[in-house]
Amino acid sequence: MTTIDAAVIAITVVEMARDGRFADIEELFAPPLRAVVSAETVRVAWLAEIGKSGPVSTIGEPLLDQMGEGLVRVSVPVTCEHGALTMVMSVDNKGLLNGLRLAPSATSWTQPTYADPDSFDERDVTVGSGPLAVSGTLSLPHGRGPRPGVVLLSGGGPFDRDETSGSNKPLKDLAWGLASRGVAVLRFDKVTYTHSRQVANTRDFTMTDEYVPHAVAAVHLLQQQPTVDPTRVFVLGHSMGGKVAPRVATTEASVAGLIILAGDAQPMQHAAIRVTRYLAQLYPGPDMEAMVETVTRQAAMVDSPHLSPSTPTRELPFDLSASYWLDLRSYDPIMTAATLDKPMLILQGGRDYQVTVEDDLSRWKAGLDHRPDVTIRVYDADNHLFFSGTGPSTPAEYEPAQHVDPAVVADIAEWLMPTH
Repeated sequence: MTTIDAAVIAITVVEMARDGRFADIEELFAPPLRAVVSAETVRVAWLAEIGKSGPVSTIGEPLLDQMGEGLVRVSVPVTCEHGALTMVMSVDNKGLLNGLRLAPSATSWTQPTYADPDSFDERDVTVGSGPLAVSGTLSLPHGRGPRPGVVLLSGGGPFDRDETSGSNKPLKDLAWGLASRGVAVLRFDKVTYTHSRQVANTRDFTMTDEYVPHAVAAVHLLQQQPTVDPTRVFVLGHSMGGKVAPRVATTEASVAGLIILAGDAQPMQHAAIRVTRYLAQLYPGPDMEAMVETVTRQAAMVDSPHLSPSTPTRELPFDLSASYWLDLRSYDPIMTAATLDKPMLILQGGRDYQVTVEDDLSRWKAGLDHRPDVTIRVYDADNHLFFSGTGPSTPAEYEPAQHVDPAVVADIAEWLMPTH
């Protein structure tokens, strides 16, 4: 498979989506992708994006990246009447798709005003060992220390170490902001980002597999840095990373404490219905109504006593396997956190529609608010990525280049390094 061939295939896939030929796209799926994604999945995702951005105007030149393992990652920019998006796919040496996703079109990231890159150094590191090792970035402030350290965990999905979403890199904002304030920070690419093919071939892959081994390895790596106090290494998780953070601390007793940003506590299958209904109100139409029906049916299967490892993935939300959902269904982040004798900082955006004050933060408060070592704060103007704004939050507001709320960075740094 040459890069020219991969580019032609990628352009063809975008043209098929534009023309509504989703069954033809599915014909190009490699077996591992076919097992977890259907033509209906692609149709729903595409229509959701087009509903926001309008009809396709132009298809841009593809950008290619050799991934190893015989795969080429191709990103195709798509300009629409009211916005833009990027279709990202991985093409194998047989010309088949091993991965496919839609993302807002990216522009260059610029450093936030609260970051001082002259106050710290960064270097690439390897997190974990063996065939599923991933790359990461260590941000070490200048000076002798000892200083606290933080391992960052991104939300659900195949995120890179910066939690890149279009033009924005919220975990890089946090890393640079905290490192500028004297905190050592380690962030890393998720295993689902680096090793998507192996993960797709692992039918019993779970949320625990997605996060815990690499998080524990990252804690150990940070503890080994000469300027870091090994007794003061914390775990900071955003969204699903916040949900799983208590499980990481249960697995690795040396974790000093947890920082949970928009950690979801409502069962995820129920949250999926709530969020889809919210989006259907924003972008009304028969396609969104069909999406609500699909997600509701899939969520009912997660709740069913008949859910088993053999349940087909396409019958479940988000193309996650039955094993993944069984692990999620058996995990209560609040009860797990309540068993930990560790300080916690729980932060929530008041305008967040994905993880909400009413549906999620209320559960954290009910289980932990009585503890003096747990601090809970709400940032009324912030959305799910802790970007500030006004009015009801929408997916479109994630697209412009922006940065994590400076107050969030300052409060985390103050909690880690109190001045009194």
